[in-house]
Amino acid sequence: MPKDVSFAEASVAEDEFLRLVVRTVDGATFEPEAAPGFRVMELIRAYGIPIKAECGGSGVCATCHVRIPKPWQDLLPPPSDEELAKLDEIPEADETSRLACQIMMSTELDGLELEIQPDSLVAQTWIAG
Repeated sequence: MPKDVSFAEASVAEDEFLRLVVRTVDGATFEPEAAPGFRVMELIRAYGIPIKAECGGSGVCATCHVRIPKPWQDLLPPPSDEELAKLDEIPEADETSRLACQIMMSTELDGLELEIQPDSLVAQTWIAG
C-alpha cells in the first residue's frame, strides 16, 4: 500500500465495484455492478438480465453466448479447449464469441463490454392484466 494512503482509504478502494457494460442485440444497454472474482454470467443474472445459462455456469450448455468487442479480447484469458468445443456447437459463433460463464471478472476487465446473443436470451412474454 502506498505510504500516502491510509488503511481506511485502501479498504474503501477495495470495496468499489467494477464497471460492466452489457448490451442486447436490440440496442438495450445495462451497466450492472461487477465485483472481482465473480463470473460475468453470474453478474448478468444477478442484475436481472434474462440470460439463459441453463447449466448454471458449469460450461456445458453454451446458453450464455456473448460477443466481446476486439479491444477487450486481448485482455481476456484465452478460451479453454472445453469452451472452444462448446462454442463450436453454436452455428452463429465467431472469433468474438465467448461463454459468459467462463469469464471471471477482474480489475483488469473494469469497463468490459459485451453483447448477449439472441440465442442466449430467455424469451420474454407479457401478460396483460
